[in-house]
Amino acid sequence: MALIQQEETEEKVVNPSESAKTAKSSASSNVDDHKEASDGFETASDTELGSDAEDTHKEREQQHQHQELSNPPGTDSSEEASHDEELKQKALAQANDAKLEGNKLFGDGQFEEALSKYELALQIAPDMPSSIEVRSICHSNRGVCFMKLGKYEDTIKECTKALELNPAYLKSLVRRGEAHEKLEHFEEAIADMKKILEIDPSNDQARRTIRRLEPLAAEKREKMKEEMIGKLKEMGNSLLGRFGMSVDNFQAVKDPNTGSYSISFQR
Repeated sequence: MALIQQEETEEKVVNPSESAKTAKSSASSNVDDHKEASDGFETASDTELGSDAEDTHKEREQQHQHQELSNPPGTDSSEEASHDEELKQKALAQANDAKLEGNKLFGDGQFEEALSKYELALQIAPDMPSSIEVRSICHSNRGVCFMKLGKYEDTIKECTKALELNPAYLKSLVRRGEAHEKLEHFEEAIADMKKILEIDPSNDQARRTIRRLEPLAAEKREKMKEEMIGKLKEMGNSLLGRFGMSVDNFQAVKDPNTGSYSISFQR
């Protein structure tokens, strides 16, 4: 598909909330780059546990002892949360490093090796909102690696995963549409181009691609219809042959007044 004319090495992923203009500019390169990840991730607030007004002094003392056992001296829940966040940020940085190594290998034409680095980044990246970007980039970059290797089904799978993380990822839509066209999935390729136009109505390349693919899709539909009719005839002949007949003995006749059809039998 003529939609991608030049492969580059880095991009900033379009976030679903960004404007169509930003999404369009981010679709100009091939292998994507990393931007600073957000630190914002949701944490559950602690629930305060109050004792009932009718609790005895002994019950309250038992509760206090239980809390001391649950939180021994020197243990601070806020410190644990901070440590956990540091580990996640460290893992995110390592995932980004692996992604950058994959980009370099891709640039050197080592697509199989680049695939391994992107997969490593996906395994390392923590499951948190600020890692969505690097994960979507790695899936999309794996898609373009598979494209270079001629593995178009795998390209579709990886780009779909990238779009599940970031539905407004224009480059993944372009790559998936191109892979669909390579496999002669013209209807699916047109659907991806239409999604691009929903995000970026000014995308003339997507509009031209739709015009180019629509006659191919219509031709394929007609071919599939003829093949289906041929199979039905073959099945009918196998059944009617037992009675010395074939589907050719039956003819559909259109009523010129009503436009309906009737079946007539001919010997």
